[in-house]
Amino acid sequence: MYTQVLVLNASYEPIHVCDARRAIVLIVKGVAQSEQNTPLMLHSPSVAFPVPAVIRLIHYIKIPYRKRAYSKGHIFQRDSHMCQYCGTTQPPQSLTLDHILPQSRGGKSSWENLVTCCKKCNCNKGDRTPKEADMVLINKPRPLSSYFYLHLVRAKARDNHYWRKYLYYE
Repeated sequence: MYTQVLVLNASYEPIHVCDARRAIVLIVKGVAQSEQNTPLMLHSPSVAFPVPAVIRLIHYIKIPYRKRAYSKGHIFQRDSHMCQYCGTTQPPQSLTLDHILPQSRGGKSSWENLVTCCKKCNCNKGDRTPKEADMVLINKPRPLSSYFYLHLVRAKARDNHYWRKYLYYE
């Protein structure tokens, strides 16, 4: 069952992903309309609702820019699952997060101080800075851009043929 529903702003800009039940509640309340339905139905005791794949808000909502909190998955995604010291691409279970300035020396857990690192490089670096460990960062870490969420949604949508035309694939 397609439980994830793409939510578009009134301007057709992708802004969120929610589950099918939440999407149907938004449609019933008159806040959104379905742009694309799946062949599935969600049944209540008295009514059957087509399960939407894409909904669009009726009124435009201004989304304020806010700095997003980091997560391990977002750092991996930002760095394309590539160790920022040796350049190897690995699955998430083989990767770690590295503090460029170690926490023991006052390094903070922030977008600018965390990078994706393979376990071997993390052990080699240890409790030192990259310069002290004679290691060079491939890319300077940066905070998320305002378009990062769109890239995450697009990555999820590669195999979802309902979302493709709304995310600039077609």
